[in-house]
Amino acid sequence: MKTLLRPALTLLLTMTVITGIGYPLVVTGIAEALFPNQAAGSIVSTGGAAVGSSLIGQSFADPKYFWSRPSATAPQPYNGLASSGSNLGPLNPALTDGVKSRVEALRAADPGNMSPVPVDLVTASASGLDPEISAAAAYYQAPRVARVRGLALPQVQALIAAHARDRRLGFLGEARVNVLELNLALEQLKP
Repeated sequence: MKTLLRPALTLLLTMTVITGIGYPLVVTGIAEALFPNQAAGSIVSTGGAAVGSSLIGQSFADPKYFWSRPSATAPQPYNGLASSGSNLGPLNPALTDGVKSRVEALRAADPGNMSPVPVDLVTASASGLDPEISAAAAYYQAPRVARVRGLALPQVQALIAAHARDRRLGFLGEARVNVLELNLALEQLKP
């Protein structure tokens, strides 16, 4: 029995040190050396103070800002510890009611805007933490943001165009805009 127990415990301790300590330290070291910003959480700073991450969405409710995609996380929106979708099916009345109320809120915030509401402004993403909205969603909100801030609409549209990112690999997804970065750039505009 002792002859079997000693090699088993030695192997367990050795593999624990290699896979539980050594491997994570090596991978973390390589990540920090090759991708320092991403390894540190892709923190976005303004004036030396961290204001968020470019990887996790934030809630913006003030009409002078571009609004993010809705979050399905609980107990508060954009909760990184509760990343998940709502799992509501397309025929679920709760999903239908939620979408209707979000469309009504968008229409109430900008009553003159009769353009079709982009779907990503009224539905949550699978993670519930999406930091980006489609370029179409940003352009939909541009008249409201320009009006509330007293800016010219072409000025706000040019800001969106400057921050829009193309499809991934040229064909995956659609053009998108990071909402936090767009709102930070918006703060720099003068009427």
